[in-house]
Amino acid sequence: MRLQTILMCMAMLCVPLQTMSAQAEKDKVVIAIPAEPPGLDPAMEASSAVSEVVWENIFEGLTRFDPAGKIVPGLAQRWVREGPNVYVFKLRPGVKFHDGKALTSEDVKFSFERNVAPDSTNKRKRVFANFAKIETPDPLTVKITLKEPSALLPFFLAEGTASIQSAATAATNRTAPIGTGPYRFVRWVRGDSIEMERFADYKGPVPPRIQHVIFRFMPDENSQVLALRSGQVDYVPYIAAVESINSLKKDGQFKITQGQTQGVLFLGMNNKKSPFNDVRVRRAMYYAVDAQMVNDGTHGGFGKKGGAQTNELNPYFVDVRGAPKYNVKTARKMLAAAGYPNGFSVNLKVLSNPSTRRSAEILVAQLAEVGIQVKLEVLETAQWLDIVFRNKNYDMTIISHPEPWAILNYTDPNYFYQYDGEKFRALIKEAEASTDDATLKKALAAAQRQLYEDAPSVWMYAMPQVGVVRSGLSGTRVDLPVPAYPVAEMSWSR
Repeated sequence: MRLQTILMCMAMLCVPLQTMSAQAEKDKVVIAIPAEPPGLDPAMEASSAVSEVVWENIFEGLTRFDPAGKIVPGLAQRWVREGPNVYVFKLRPGVKFHDGKALTSEDVKFSFERNVAPDSTNKRKRVFANFAKIETPDPLTVKITLKEPSALLPFFLAEGTASIQSAATAATNRTAPIGTGPYRFVRWVRGDSIEMERFADYKGPVPPRIQHVIFRFMPDENSQVLALRSGQVDYVPYIAAVESINSLKKDGQFKITQGQTQGVLFLGMNNKKSPFNDVRVRRAMYYAVDAQMVNDGTHGGFGKKGGAQTNELNPYFVDVRGAPKYNVKTARKMLAAAGYPNGFSVNLKVLSNPSTRRSAEILVAQLAEVGIQVKLEVLETAQWLDIVFRNKNYDMTIISHPEPWAILNYTDPNYFYQYDGEKFRALIKEAEASTDDATLKKALAAAQRQLYEDAPSVWMYAMPQVGVVRSGLSGTRVDLPVPAYPVAEMSWSR
């Protein structure tokens, strides 16, 4: 009898483990992401992992991207452009921070001034450095006067770098964030998870329906699949183990979503270090890299068409890359003409996530075919940010920049690729000065062509976003116009 009781209990324990999320605590969702954010303040952290967790969950901006990539109202319920250099934003009334403080225009002014302060580590600092004056004529009105025109400002303000924060709590937002979003921070278990709960006083554009949220950090692709099958995880927005997709489809418990981020996977080169300070070498690299092989080997061929740091999620995308150029003989000939008939030796410093490691291994083999000997170094996120991003101590790297308008990073000669393109900067400046969409479109097309001609990076393909979602969970984003997983858009079927 005792044995029967034990077996019955074991059965009761096993069944819920398999079906717990499917029948679900309808007020809870568990999301698995591969990288743990280094901090939780999106205005001061460069890693996209920060935005993925907190943006449009804990923190909000004046504007926001909808699921299709269109700019829509956020904390600002409307705005007008009063000439090329002036924007006026009207805030939503009744908005509160998670500590109960009411949102006012002074919080917007504080946040944007903080972003450009001498000690700021905001990766879009140049956006806020362009603000000549921020006025707050009343608690719900913000008037921004720019030094130079910016037709794209509403896009920039929809990123985590433009999160609106309170002066009272900004200093501790890296570890205990307080924002205005639909979810409030509960706890961060380092190395494991971040937990949030629905903010009862939220009155934003998308009312949240799920009560509890857990983001789990799972860099191992096999662990992601096991956690899905066992019911410990409901949603993997980006499945690293693409070879598992077919079996997950057949399982019957999941649906597969296939979209893309705004990122374009690229082989980044340090443009101020030899041999990549020679544009002839950089152009030769396009013939040395078989992007389709990288796509097939790393992302199961799910990568889509990409261009010069833009793809089809950007409304102004131009296909400057065209047909693949991979040709070993041509690459060797171009390298010889640049003074490297026997190739050269370089380092390749990459992040430790599985897909980047796969891409790196394929590229190392490909580059060896044209005489380029590569020393591969795998770094953790904090190391990569310090060595590559901040100190620029590298020859090559691999990254995608999933945030929108990453093409504008190339206007900064001090950014980690150290590309100094005068013609490209002039074209971007012309685009920003546009006051009509036709002029903006024409200038941005010319800028993309110029950037591709200068070849500061080898852009391969648009980064796929292949997600696995437990049946019954709806509202997960297919495409990611910004690195974020807004839980307020999600719900369980009843």
